Amino acid sequence: MRYIPNSPAEREEMLRYVGLERAEQLFDSLPADIRLQKPLAVPSALSEMELLEKFNRMASRNTAATRPSFLGAGAYSHYAPTIVDHLITRSEFFTAYTPYQPEISQGTLQAIFEFQTLVCQLTGMEVANASMYDGSTALAEAVLMAERITRRKRVIVSSAVHPEYLAVADTYVQHYGVEIERLEIDEETGRTSKEALKALDDKTAALVVQSPNFFGCIEDVAALAERAHSVGALLVVAVTESASFGLLRSPGSCGADIVIAEGQSFGVPLSFGGPYVGLFATREKYARQIPGRLVGEAYDKQGRRGYVLTLATREQHIRREKATSNICTNEGLIALAATIYMETMGRRGIEETARQCAQKAAYAARRISELKGYSLPFSAPRFNEFVVRAPVKAEELLSRLASERNITGGLALSRYYEGRDTDFLVCVTETNSRAEIDALVEGLKSQIP
Repeated sequence: MRYIPNSPAEREEMLRYVGLERAEQLFDSLPADIRLQKPLAVPSALSEMELLEKFNRMASRNTAATRPSFLGAGAYSHYAPTIVDHLITRSEFFTAYTPYQPEISQGTLQAIFEFQTLVCQLTGMEVANASMYDGSTALAEAVLMAERITRRKRVIVSSAVHPEYLAVADTYVQHYGVEIERLEIDEETGRTSKEALKALDDKTAALVVQSPNFFGCIEDVAALAERAHSVGALLVVAVTESASFGLLRSPGSCGADIVIAEGQSFGVPLSFGGPYVGLFATREKYARQIPGRLVGEAYDKQGRRGYVLTLATREQHIRREKATSNICTNEGLIALAATIYMETMGRRGIEETARQCAQKAAYAARRISELKGYSLPFSAPRFNEFVVRAPVKAEELLSRLASERNITGGLALSRYYEGRDTDFLVCVTETNSRAEIDALVEGLKSQIP
């Protein structure tokens, strides 16, 4: 809706119509001691030229957007075809939210149906919902869903799951009586420790892992599924880098019961933390326990195809205590962007993107490992992220790389893990050129004491 301002004369006419002299009289019912008695402390209005000039000055300060970056850890720089932005800015998609009157929103429902179909194909699962806030909240919902299915209160989580995803899950379940326990990683491989898996028992609702995990290592999902199922637990697999679906076996084909992922890699820009889009998929037998909504396909008496809300187990639709989630939503516009990206790129395009990520990461890892004083501590296969162990503290090294070489070299793991002061996480995607990788290597070489 366009903003149409009122002239002073029009405001006076409206006040006269309701029998008032001043606009302040509209608030007479509010006690005087809680009303603001002075103008708001906001700057005066700017002309359009002044505003654009100010925005340009502000944008010029964002040097991080113009320098080579090897930062990943849950938010990834990928190329998005121009058509993505072009289509999602069309007026019919301005309010691309899951509709509450679906019979008049066939276009929106069709887009969501296609999104669900693509998510199922990517994850190897049988049913997917209409998206969620982001990957971290999807993981928390998966933990709660596992508790509902198994009626067990103990969830075992790998320490190689993104720490911020774990923090969100802790926040969600703290008042549900669900107990979350961490599994240590194998310090040689970087994977979830096989020895630690002995902690699973017949009281375990789910084993939660991430692959590729937070350290960039690809987990043996099939073996983890077998171990979880041996005690009657579910396997929940989280994927923060969705580009990996283009190269790795799908979690569903490896035995996962619930797959959640962050879809930001699919045509969604890095925009200071969001909005992003969570992917959530599971087995068909668990469909009634899935959070959020499901869009389905139906036919009328004349055989004409239409789209409907097949399942909407949210508190707005059914009795509150029966809802599978009171705190999930559908990121409609971002899910649409991801859908357009996937359909534009196609199977071959997504696979090519994944191959470039893996090949460029392999080149970067090899070059860095050849530097004196640097090493790669984990031996497990990787996709496009890997941990580097430096001869100096990682946080100081990365700070100097940024200031002296204008390179964002990665993420210092000391931010999340004690005792990893010299470790940092490097991410390489298809947007990083060979020249940028070589510049990173030279920058790291210059920091050797």
